Amino acid sequence: MSGRGTVGDDPDASESTPAVRGQYLASEAVKAMAQLETLPVKGLGPRTGYSRDEFGPAWADTDHNGCDTRNDILARDLTDETFKLGTNNCVVTTGTLADKYTGTTINFVRGHNTSAAVQIDHIVALGDAWQKGGQQLSTDQREELANDPLNLMAVGGHTNSAKGDKDAAAWLPPNTAFRCDYVSKQVVIKAKYSLWVTRAEHEAILDILEGCTCTAMDSGVRPQLGRGSTASVFWDSDTPFSLPTIVGAREDH
Repeated sequence: MSGRGTVGDDPDASESTPAVRGQYLASEAVKAMAQLETLPVKGLGPRTGYSRDEFGPAWADTDHNGCDTRNDILARDLTDETFKLGTNNCVVTTGTLADKYTGTTINFVRGHNTSAAVQIDHIVALGDAWQKGGQQLSTDQREELANDPLNLMAVGGHTNSAKGDKDAAAWLPPNTAFRCDYVSKQVVIKAKYSLWVTRAEHEAILDILEGCTCTAMDSGVRPQLGRGSTASVFWDSDTPFSLPTIVGAREDH
């Protein structure tokens, strides 16, 4: 099941099934909405004292596998990759990126004038993190955030530069199909590192999550979320399907 729908579109739905309005929400989006509500909402902190060095050496080998973080992420995110001889399959020399930010394909070739075509983005930008709780993290925690594979993704260089240190209120991936995943990842990362969101950022993330479509539900979470009494999220525990498949907004409570 995907796209927009109502219970009326479901031939298995009974007349007693509560009405559902708006788009169906993917289960991951439901979880992200619940986690979003746990993040503190505060104003933007000062940028005073910020520098990349506050998050440790760039692309350190924090997992001690003998390879720096940049090459670890390139090897993870590229396909058909090749490696520089004598580096124990560490230094990526070529590969193909299916860029999630733009929905395009980018060929990566390591070189002075070509490497920048593919860059490693911090999904929660370090400058943004600094102004929303990062200053209170320990040096080790900041270095962990900067090198956490959960917070890193290979993307097109031009798009990464356009994003900069912007949060979800100021920038979203041009590829609209990836926006649900993108903001969900930001919520998970901010929760993991005890970072906060601004009110505008909270609303921007919620706007995206409320529009996410589903393919199949994989959990029975029943968070009562949304905007007012007619916008809480639910799944119907009486559904005849083996997995919860109705996720939307109750109109009868």
